[in-house]
Amino acid sequence: MKQQEQWTSKLGFILAAAGSAIGLGAIWKFPYIAGQNGGGAFFLLFILFTLFLGLPLLLAEFSIGRTSQKDAIASYKEIAPRTKWHWVGILGMITSFLLLSFYSVIGGWIVAYLYKVITGQLNDLSSTDYADVFGSTISNPGISLLVQFIFMILTILVVARGVQKGIEQASKIMMPVLFLLFILLVIRAVTLDGAMEGITFLLQPDFSKVTSQTVLEAMGQSFFTLSVGVSVMVTYSSYLPKSESLPRAAFSIGGMNIFIVLLAGLAIFPAVFAFGLEPDAGPVLLFQVLPTIFSQLPFGMVFFGAFLLLFLFAALTSAFSMLEIIVSVLSKGDARKRKKWAWIIGLAIFIVGTPSTLSYGLLADYTLFGRTFFDNMDYAVSNVLFPIGSLLIALFVANKMKKSALYEELSHGSSLKKGLFNMWFILLRYVAPLLIIIVMLDVIGVI
Repeated sequence: MKQQEQWTSKLGFILAAAGSAIGLGAIWKFPYIAGQNGGGAFFLLFILFTLFLGLPLLLAEFSIGRTSQKDAIASYKEIAPRTKWHWVGILGMITSFLLLSFYSVIGGWIVAYLYKVITGQLNDLSSTDYADVFGSTISNPGISLLVQFIFMILTILVVARGVQKGIEQASKIMMPVLFLLFILLVIRAVTLDGAMEGITFLLQPDFSKVTSQTVLEAMGQSFFTLSVGVSVMVTYSSYLPKSESLPRAAFSIGGMNIFIVLLAGLAIFPAVFAFGLEPDAGPVLLFQVLPTIFSQLPFGMVFFGAFLLLFLFAALTSAFSMLEIIVSVLSKGDARKRKKWAWIIGLAIFIVGTPSTLSYGLLADYTLFGRTFFDNMDYAVSNVLFPIGSLLIALFVANKMKKSALYEELSHGSSLKKGLFNMWFILLRYVAPLLIIIVMLDVIGVI
């Protein structure tokens, strides 16, 4: 069944797709992973992986979705009938389900901190106090589960409304506000005394910090922040009319993604160094370190509240896409079934996410491979499932879709040069699979 819904405009599609890409990966995860991996070198690797792996894969997912104009499983069945390739779509659904189960935990933390800012609970505290507040918040099972539930309800309500009235409408409001707030925060951060050290840390590569794990993290980060490898973009592009240019949309989204990551670094690292703090604070950076920084600025809590609101917008727009890929498959284009499946799957994700939510409280002492349940979920999704999904999508498009049909699909709405198309095809067919395989084999110690 062909998708019954479509984006009302190219801008709506780009903002929704960019919202999917520009989420916790760019704003929460990039700063602390870059901080742990030398800053500038990691940022450079991230840009290279985004340009030479992420963008080709993003365009590959666009090609699958708009060619078939069907959901993430039916698309593969349409293009490669009577084969097992539809399992790539199933893998994408599973990955999105697992990703949102722990992603919503951080979304809940944002909700909790927004409440604390609004009610004045974070005013006039010391750096030690902020650490205690964060620890008591994430270790409290009642609070953690409540705020995660609130985050999932917000996600369900938007996805249940559909593509145009829900996801597109919300993205058109949230994304421009996100950019505006981010630019204001960057201006404040880079004008602090001592900010230049943080800017240098982000923009000047230190390759002595680079290891095989750093390379894998950078590759996983590029996949994570572009939402490639899980067929989310197959779903989103299936709602796009043939008149729109896929290459222009891909470059717009990729460019916005790199820009937001740059803004995230410029909003955080200058402030971290200006106040003599460490850039490798880890996942707690935004919740434990940033309140300390903002509290020392005039109107600091106002700025921190604005940052948290931005953070929530980014988290929600990404969450929409993760839930949407599953709901679109189960509702099969029937708007009447959409609401039911949005609630069923959304609540199931909340339940499955409970161990991740409790990883810093009741289940803190239960570890595997030296990591909590939350950390293992993050590692498995970002560094295993994303690369595997990306590899399979590259192989599928390059080997199961006719080259002439691909060129025709990518030429709709644009005057794509044959040379650029051939370069993209070579990257997709040979370079992307080879790089993904080499990096993964190196990390597991095979080479």
